[in-house]
Amino acid sequence: MTFASLGLCRTLLKTIAEKGYSTPTPIQRKAIPVVLSGRDLMASAQTGTGKTAAFTLPLLQHLIDHPVEQPLRKLPRALVLVPTRELAAQVAENVKVYGKETGLRTVMIYGGVGLQPQIEALRRGVDLLIATPGRLLDLIGQGHANLSNIRFLVLDEADRMLDMGFIHDLKRILALLPGRRQNLLFSATYTREVRDMAGLWLKNPASIEVAPHNTAAESVHQSAYLVDKSDKSSLLCHLFRSGEWGQTLVFTRTKHGANRLGLQLDQEGFQVAVIHGNKSQSARIRALSDFKASKVQILVATDIAARGLDIHQLPHVVNFELPNVASDYVHRIGRTGRAGASGQAISLVCPDETVYLRDIEKLLGKRLPVEVNPLNRKAGTQASRTVLTPDETPRNQPQRTRTHHAARFGKHSNPPRNRSPS
Repeated sequence: MTFASLGLCRTLLKTIAEKGYSTPTPIQRKAIPVVLSGRDLMASAQTGTGKTAAFTLPLLQHLIDHPVEQPLRKLPRALVLVPTRELAAQVAENVKVYGKETGLRTVMIYGGVGLQPQIEALRRGVDLLIATPGRLLDLIGQGHANLSNIRFLVLDEADRMLDMGFIHDLKRILALLPGRRQNLLFSATYTREVRDMAGLWLKNPASIEVAPHNTAAESVHQSAYLVDKSDKSSLLCHLFRSGEWGQTLVFTRTKHGANRLGLQLDQEGFQVAVIHGNKSQSARIRALSDFKASKVQILVATDIAARGLDIHQLPHVVNFELPNVASDYVHRIGRTGRAGASGQAISLVCPDETVYLRDIEKLLGKRLPVEVNPLNRKAGTQASRTVLTPDETPRNQPQRTRTHHAARFGKHSNPPRNRSPS
């Protein structure tokens, strides 16, 4: 199947060909014809599958095919709601690439930056509006954004928006939209909450699921190291040096943990940058740009970077700390192995995190292979099945060796206390 067979117009096909794309991905093959038909859509696809183009391409075609006259010309006709600034930037870049020959105007609005440039952009007029819910409501409340002409609504990363507590903001926004519109909901996972949302806001939607829900890409090799918490940074440095790793995205659970690890890696001589929710938008953009340009080898991030980061051929993702929500693991490791490329996802698991690892393995439907800890030389190959339970002290008590895969974790493992959100 080719893009031409999906019913896209010549303007878009020309741009697609110039980018070197010839064959649509599974989500694009299934979603584009549905969107072009005008039907509501509920779609699930793992990250890195070309999901963004699956809705931006047909949206652009709809806007091309149905121009409007003044005074409605200045009001947005399509709205894409996203949970984070990073995802907003990714969608905007996608629209910029594919829509460069269309003459359509796109405006991106999100928090963390000044209001005035966004207000001025809206005044000049917009066809496609990409927004995070909070900043959009701010601009609506101040009279700068008008949604009365919206004909197409996209809820991207719907599960993440619910996880981040945007449900009330979404309800307020949807109440301001015209009743007659096409709705598209994209989600990496099909939780009960996502299905409830679809049932309320979508009308007789087509349903597309291009991969089993809550699964990671098959091109990602996943593994874990069992390691005491105090030894994680030493093991990470050893893996970097012995494996001669290239670009690596490292996830921590908290902002404080990201800062601390970034400082440790910097002191070890690595080129490192850190992004999290307390960083300014300009600092986050600069860090990501340096990472993509290979000026920085290691990008340490909280889960704010788990969605929306599109890094070409990223070879390694490391979970320095496991997420306390199992589905976030899928989103994290989805930064590698994108668009068919291979990648490695490595998790450093301490005793306190074994409950999280069990939840992740339950979600994936498989156990992660455990690698031999190279720092545990005395234990030899048995190190792959060795883990301290939380009530043991490394200096005073021997390690308990578990040779059976199912019994490799301590019975009394407890998760760390909740900390500030990322």
